[in-house]
Amino acid sequence: MSAVFNSTGHRLEVPEIVSSDGIYLTDSDGKRYMDLESGVWCTSVGHRNRRVNDAIRSQMEVLSHAGFCYSHPIVEEAAASVLSVCGLEDGSVVFLCSGSEGIDYARQVAKTITKRRLTLTLHDAYLGSFSSVIDRSSDWFIIDWENCPSCPEGQRRADCAHLGDIPDEVAEFMFEPGSSSGQVRFAPVPLIQEIVGLVRGNGGKIIVNEVTTGVGRTGSWFGFDHYRISPDLIVIGKGIGNGYPVSAVVMNGTTTQELAATNFKYMQSHQNDPLGAAVVKEVIAIIRDEGLIERASVNGVLFLEALQGLAVYPAVTAVRGRGMMFAIDLRDAAASRDVFRALLQRGFIVCLRGATLRIDPPLMIDRDQFGSFIDALDEILSVL
Repeated sequence: MSAVFNSTGHRLEVPEIVSSDGIYLTDSDGKRYMDLESGVWCTSVGHRNRRVNDAIRSQMEVLSHAGFCYSHPIVEEAAASVLSVCGLEDGSVVFLCSGSEGIDYARQVAKTITKRRLTLTLHDAYLGSFSSVIDRSSDWFIIDWENCPSCPEGQRRADCAHLGDIPDEVAEFMFEPGSSSGQVRFAPVPLIQEIVGLVRGNGGKIIVNEVTTGVGRTGSWFGFDHYRISPDLIVIGKGIGNGYPVSAVVMNGTTTQELAATNFKYMQSHQNDPLGAAVVKEVIAIIRDEGLIERASVNGVLFLEALQGLAVYPAVTAVRGRGMMFAIDLRDAAASRDVFRALLQRGFIVCLRGATLRIDPPLMIDRDQFGSFIDALDEILSVL
């Protein structure tokens, strides 16, 4: 019996990974795996990244943790880097430990400023693991956009029931631009733009959950870039730490000023820690230096085309993707499990979720590496 309790809901398939390098993992038997899920979608610049590890070692030699009354310059430097990629140089950043915590913090900010309680979101949005977002029985307004893509009015009709029913007293619209609880689905652009306009027009805040979709995952710095909207708050996690537990809540200038005028307080032991900030600054620098946003955008188109080519097999019912995030729907959960296990035997790790296989590789994966995965998947599907 293991001393470690696993509450993720996922079976531990490879219990003893002993080394890693880039997109690869090696187990205690010497078998190598291609990690096409980037851990839990976190290792944006690859496992055991030398520059990230050097940044951690360097900062630990100086100051890894700060108290409430002192700090280190690296925190300001990291915040400036984050604001730069967000295009919010007049805003502010708070560094926390997880995406779930960031979501909770952002919601508290919005409710403090607006003095409202109601949260608006989409029916398939994943907003973290905190109980405050899991229980949506009260103080929530949920929009089911399932039929919106087939709307004859192009998802932008003024008298649409989805839009007309939105209450005026919404505190914040929580938008997850693409993960859709891991299903890699993208709500229609016109619908989101209309919701943003209505909520903001009534004094509510726009919060974008970029924990999964941010930092290049969609082939742009952020998922909201594809929607041409300007958030009030942005929550970033996962890829910003490359496996180190750090997240960031970004506020635009107006929100920063509004919050400063309140008595808002949030006490957390590792808020704005120098070590996490050092990681964030270095990850952003690596992505910029290596052109990984552009690489994810260009390769994303090619990789999606390769995956769509596998739709010729009867077991495949749909293929979706954007940038370096993809989903393959199979005919049922049993078929998906069979493909998942066959891929694992061949040394490829993807995510199994019901009848869907999800692929979120590190941004630096190359075409030959992804091509070897396509070849293996093709072979498996051909005999399914």
